[in-house]
Amino acid sequence: MLAQADPPTVIRVIRNAQRSGNIGYAEAKDAITVLGATSVTGPSETWSFEMLDSFASMEDLDRALSMMSTGVPYSDDVLPPARTLIALYRANLSHRWDEAAKIIPKARYFLVSIYRIRPGAQTSFADLVKMRTSRFESINFDQPEIAYQIMSGMPSGTFLFITPLVSLATFDDGLAKTPDGIKEIAAEQKLAAEVEIGHESFLFRIDPSRSYVSDEFASADPEFWSSRPKNE
Repeated sequence: MLAQADPPTVIRVIRNAQRSGNIGYAEAKDAITVLGATSVTGPSETWSFEMLDSFASMEDLDRALSMMSTGVPYSDDVLPPARTLIALYRANLSHRWDEAAKIIPKARYFLVSIYRIRPGAQTSFADLVKMRTSRFESINFDQPEIAYQIMSGMPSGTFLFITPLVSLATFDDGLAKTPDGIKEIAAEQKLAAEVEIGHESFLFRIDPSRSYVSDEFASADPEFWSSRPKNE
C-alpha cells in the first residue's frame, strides 16, 4: 500500500469498467488503493483510479483480477476512445506533489486535466507548466497537483494532471485571488497556442462505494469512507 505522503508512481485509469463475474478488489484481497469517481462535468462516466507503486504491482494485481471494460460512449480530439490508461508520475511537472498526496485521503473531488501536446514540444510544455504554477504561487493560490505522462492507452504526447479537492470552495478562493488581465495569463495563452494540440478538464466526485482503500487511508474521514467495500 502506498504511503499517503507519496504520489502513486503508476496509475491505471479505467473508464466505465466492470469486473468480470462481479469480482471486486476486496474479494481479491489485494493491497491496493482504488478511488472510484463519477463525473460532475462532461459525459456521464465512472472512472476508477488504481494507485500503484510500480508496474510490477500492476502485474500482481492482474494476476488477482480479471478485467473486462465496457465500451466508452464519448470521444473527441483530446480524449479519444479509451478503456484503460496507464500513466507514469512526472515529478518535474507536478506542483506541491507532497501536499497533493496528503490531500487525497480527504479529497471529495478530483479535477482531471488532460493535455495533448505537439511532437517535440515537451520542453516548451514544461515551461508552460512552470509559468502557470509560478502564477499560482504569486497570488498564494494553493492548488497542488500531480502530473502523469500517459504511457499507453492514448496518443503519445498526452499528459494527465490530477488536482485533489477537499471542497469546491477551493475554486472560490482561486477566483478571489486572481486579478483580471494580468500579463502572465496572456503569456501562458500564447505559449499554449504554440505547444498544445488541445486540452480539457473534467471534474469528478469521489464515490466511496466504488472505491477500495485501507483502514489507514480511511482513517482520515471514517464516516465518509464507511460505505466502501471492505476486505473481510
